[in-house]
Amino acid sequence: MNDIQYPKGAIKCLDKGFIRLVDSMGSDDAIVQAARVSYGKGTTKVSRDKGLIRYLLRHRHSTPFEMVELKFHAKMPIFVARQWVRHRTANINEYSLRYSEAQRDFYIPEKKDIHFQSQFNKQGRDGREVPPELKEKVINYFNEISEKTFAIYNELNEAGIARELARGILPVNLYTEWYWKNDLHNIFHFLRLRMDEHAQYEIRVFAEAMASFVKKVVPIAYEAFEDYSINGMYFSKLERDLIKTRLPDRIFDDLKDEVIYRIVASLNENKNRNEIELYSLYQENGGIDCKDDFNIKWKAGNIETDNVFEMREFLQKLTIL
Repeated sequence: MNDIQYPKGAIKCLDKGFIRLVDSMGSDDAIVQAARVSYGKGTTKVSRDKGLIRYLLRHRHSTPFEMVELKFHAKMPIFVARQWVRHRTANINEYSLRYSEAQRDFYIPEKKDIHFQSQFNKQGRDGREVPPELKEKVINYFNEISEKTFAIYNELNEAGIARELARGILPVNLYTEWYWKNDLHNIFHFLRLRMDEHAQYEIRVFAEAMASFVKKVVPIAYEAFEDYSINGMYFSKLERDLIKTRLPDRIFDDLKDEVIYRIVASLNENKNRNEIELYSLYQENGGIDCKDDFNIKWKAGNIETDNVFEMREFLQKLTIL
């Protein structure tokens, strides 16, 4: 059970599982190409391509991302596969226990991954420490039921019982394999849910490994996905109203001022301007500082640059608030 041969390029997951990228169709270029069919002819500069991809993801335009597809080969415990298969947009071909005999590969958790049931989340674990003797008992039970059921399964097979029936004896910690193909839009949805800290550890391991392959295929799109989906945040109307009523106006004024300076610095980075042009640019973007105050802040430096389109959209949101 320990001498497991993993396919070339596979990332080991859990004790006996893996995931590998088999094939992919499309890249960041395919996303941009698909988008330009809708938006008309655009520029071919990498910086503009990056801006377009970020715009599409930020505004949840999903179709261009569906033009990229990735196909994976994965081996995981059956109970992980049953969570995974809930993402119903994928094409899947799984190892069949009707046609083939089961392999003697069972998931046995490590002691560090054994926790009590959460008192607040009905479908998760919590951080309370399980006594060592109970952890040992859990592992022993996993091994005992795995070995016992596999012995019964073999006995039924040797007696000529149909495999499609005999497989019903086997527990869900048995490993299965499949080929899984999906488009990038739905893969991002899978990763957003399954890499979340509240996702079950056993599927999160596979999601994180999958993400490392996706990042190599579409680095620009994946960076945007991290910024907007993984590390971003959306507010409901209730949350927005609370922010609006509880935060003083000076906080929003300071934020808007910071954003405007970043817009000016970013535009100046692309095209260098003199002092008069800079102040005019600052005013055009909504700045209210007098010229002397502007010059003091500008010469102090340390003004970060960002994507101008994103900063302007953020400025609009702050104005609405």
